[in-house]
Amino acid sequence: MKAITFIQHALPIDDPEALIDISLPMPTPGPRDLLVEVRAVSVNPVDTKVRAGTFTKEPKILGWDAAGVVREIGSEVTLFQPGDEVFYAGSIARTGSYSEFHLVDERIVGHKPRSLSAADSAALPLTSITAWELLFDRLGVAEGSGEGKCLLITGAAGGVGSMLVQLARQLTRLTVIGTASRPETADWVRHLGAHHVIDHSQPLLPQLQAQDLPEVDYVASLTHTEQHFAQLISVLKPQGRLGVIDDPESLDVMPLKHKSLSLHWELMFTRSLYETADMINQHHLLNRVSNLIDQGVLQTTVGAHFGAINAANLRRAHALVEIGKARGKVVLEGF
Repeated sequence: MKAITFIQHALPIDDPEALIDISLPMPTPGPRDLLVEVRAVSVNPVDTKVRAGTFTKEPKILGWDAAGVVREIGSEVTLFQPGDEVFYAGSIARTGSYSEFHLVDERIVGHKPRSLSAADSAALPLTSITAWELLFDRLGVAEGSGEGKCLLITGAAGGVGSMLVQLARQLTRLTVIGTASRPETADWVRHLGAHHVIDHSQPLLPQLQAQDLPEVDYVASLTHTEQHFAQLISVLKPQGRLGVIDDPESLDVMPLKHKSLSLHWELMFTRSLYETADMINQHHLLNRVSNLIDQGVLQTTVGAHFGAINAANLRRAHALVEIGKARGKVVLEGF
């Protein structure tokens, strides 16, 4: 089967050896695995971080977002049948999805939205899971709640932000405030449903005060947490909640104490990495997202389509994600 791999880590993405096309044997499903024929993938920051920071002597396949068709099932699979169209983000502990065929545990897979193409569906899994878990599991917001409360989302135009804005606006009663620093990304965040958009390249408090929202109940910090940390603490109400998904080198949590603020980490790979007792929740939430898409409540977050799944196009996609200027998700489709 065709696959795209890297062997040398930390090569600049414009180096032809940073990602290469190779051929590998067909994988064999384990008891709870699906063998999926991959039709489309999308690129996430985790792909670029693993490529840049993982030392390996063997070809390593990246990719943690895919849509495709189930071709074989393991002996203990109960949730899917061959021929089912699926979408999923996979596990960081297993081989990625930049390949014609891919193995994934059925408990972290959802039925693909019927109303979307493979490419539009591949944009959704990782960011949907991250946004859903951050909002409902980590920050503890209940569906249908939030009247009179505010959620500030920093980096709202990116992949996770694009889903979080929609989930918060459609499934809660929170006032949603997104940050974006360019006119086109600000327009995108408004289009997705944010009540207010402010510029994270400028001081946050004066902009919130101008909207008569000097304090917020929840913050979802999706990028550059270290840079904004002091400001986020200043705008949070006493006993507010701060959710973080990025990788700051360090955080001094002592400034949280004065306001009794709580800090909540979200990593969507935790459930699959540790095979937690509630791992199947990701199957259920992906099916819920799929239904909400088909009902017109949520929309896909594709920002750019980079063509066929091959090393050259993936290098282009990684380059865009690395500079942090992508709006929504970058997708590729077909081998």
